[in-house]
Amino acid sequence: MVQAEEILKKYWGYNEFRTPQKEIITAVLSGKDSFGLMPTGGGKSICFQVPGLMKEGICLVVSPLIALMKDQVENLSKRDIKALALTGGISSDETITLLDNCLYGNYKFLYLSPERLEQDWVLEKIKNLPLNLIAIDEAHCVSQWGHDFRPSYLKISQLKRFFPAVPFLALTASATERVKKDIIEQLKLDNPTVFQKSFARENIAYMVIETEDKLHKMEQMLKKNSESSIIYVRNRKACFDVSNQLQQLGFKTTYYHGGLSLKEKTKNMGLWMTEKVQVMVATNAFGMGIDKANVKTIIHIQLPENIENYYQEAGRAGRNGEKSYAVLLIGPADVVAAKSQFILGLPDKDFLKTVYIKLCNYFQIAYGEGINEQFSFNLNHFCSHYSFPVIKTYATLQFLDRQGVISFTQEYSEKINLQFCIESKEVIRYISLNPSEEEIILAFLRTYPGIYEYQTAVNLSLIARKSNSSEEQVESVLNRLKEKGIVDYISKNNDAIITFNEVREDEHTINRVSKYLEKQNDLNKEQIEEVIQYVTNHEICKSRFILNYFGEKNTSNCGICSYCISKKEKSINTIQLNELILNLIAEKPISSRELVKITDCKEQELIFALQELLDEEKIIILPNNKYTKA
Repeated sequence: MVQAEEILKKYWGYNEFRTPQKEIITAVLSGKDSFGLMPTGGGKSICFQVPGLMKEGICLVVSPLIALMKDQVENLSKRDIKALALTGGISSDETITLLDNCLYGNYKFLYLSPERLEQDWVLEKIKNLPLNLIAIDEAHCVSQWGHDFRPSYLKISQLKRFFPAVPFLALTASATERVKKDIIEQLKLDNPTVFQKSFARENIAYMVIETEDKLHKMEQMLKKNSESSIIYVRNRKACFDVSNQLQQLGFKTTYYHGGLSLKEKTKNMGLWMTEKVQVMVATNAFGMGIDKANVKTIIHIQLPENIENYYQEAGRAGRNGEKSYAVLLIGPADVVAAKSQFILGLPDKDFLKTVYIKLCNYFQIAYGEGINEQFSFNLNHFCSHYSFPVIKTYATLQFLDRQGVISFTQEYSEKINLQFCIESKEVIRYISLNPSEEEIILAFLRTYPGIYEYQTAVNLSLIARKSNSSEEQVESVLNRLKEKGIVDYISKNNDAIITFNEVREDEHTINRVSKYLEKQNDLNKEQIEEVIQYVTNHEICKSRFILNYFGEKNTSNCGICSYCISKKEKSINTIQLNELILNLIAEKPISSRELVKITDCKEQELIFALQELLDEEKIIILPNNKYTKA
């Protein structure tokens, strides 16, 4: 048999495996069920891709992440490895064709979402495939104690009945002890070999920094560490705003969020990957599949939803082994804001039902219909139409997505409806006078025969291919035609795609999934409380806090986090600092940033002193954020 190292070298160009990749592969090749808990950047996909290539047959990979499935299939194809993915929105006929191709086309990897396993006819097709390994990626989704629980994952264990001799490999980057035990139980893993890499990242300094001026603090850090950085923000508007603010301060930045077109995502990613910009400002849509070794600093300017997500995002720093920083900036109102967003924004059963019914009505789906129908979707327009709160509605759609009722794919799309406004002979005359536009105009006319009679949805990339042009050239021609009154077109931007995975059954659907809602809400509350503990607890090393959260006990202080550094530094005499502040603000009101410069003390110490003086009512804060005597 071909050695694992030979496969690794041939297809991935590496000479050796990371720990515990080789050990997991050996267990899989021996036919044993295995569980791998490998923190972000550990190379989980290698653990099933290498043995999948070594063994006869097909490796089945179950994953909830459509973007990740597409990315892995594309990467395998680049290496001349045959792989395909059954993602949402593919018709039944096309799915049957793909599964037949899998059986007869010498494919090595089949990726599918767990919801596909709930379709009996899909399961029947899969039962006939020569599977050599069943890999469950993002395995924490099988646990009701996991941060992204999906009931459809519970169906995976039924594959055990049909493939008793095929090993299962469950993989996740983040799971507590409770989640780990639940995964093994729910997947019915047979006496699995458990491989668990420590969550410790000795080269990452976890910093929690309290500040009233986050932009100023970011400026300081990015000047001190001028290597590649990522700044994580909560929403798309903040991406643009923070990127723009940093540019005005002289930094080279770009941004990334789910609402960008594929072209913009690729361009912005390329700028950052090739070091043309220092800073990537992004939502949590950025990071999956990103393997950039020299990221020096990760900065979060708002509290994350849970420790699992924070650990994964922070873990994108320092993959080259050099010292790096994971910084969480926290302002005076951040804890209250986080509770408001994450806890008050949780939907109850009544809101869940209302949103589901309105969503069906919005797309005019009749009762008993709608399965596999797909629609472009703009969240803000939907919320505005029904006067729904955006954050709560977004959480509801995410819940419906995790339950498999809908697929809520946050991908930018642009829909153009086009109609020619003049007679065909006039169009021909225009073409004769403008021969450079002929190929593009004829491509529209040949592709969409009804384009004279009514507004027709058109695909710009298709027209570009047919006319041997770029999309920019097609858009330019359309704009000229519109200016001259030859065509009328409307462009609508959508920030998501919604696919209905089952027929509309209002009461039945909501009653079935709402039983999971309360438990998930309770879990979300627990998780945000842990995050709040992480930022407010000043009595434990930040690295130890994270390791304890994931069940690693008997750990020692890291020596480089914000807690450990604060213990090493000799603190300025608090009484002296308080007196100095009172003397300074007696002359004129002063901001906290000015006080840091004048007193030459640590910002943390100054904030503590100011808070103490405010509590004692010796000073007050003015509307312009400057301090003066009370």
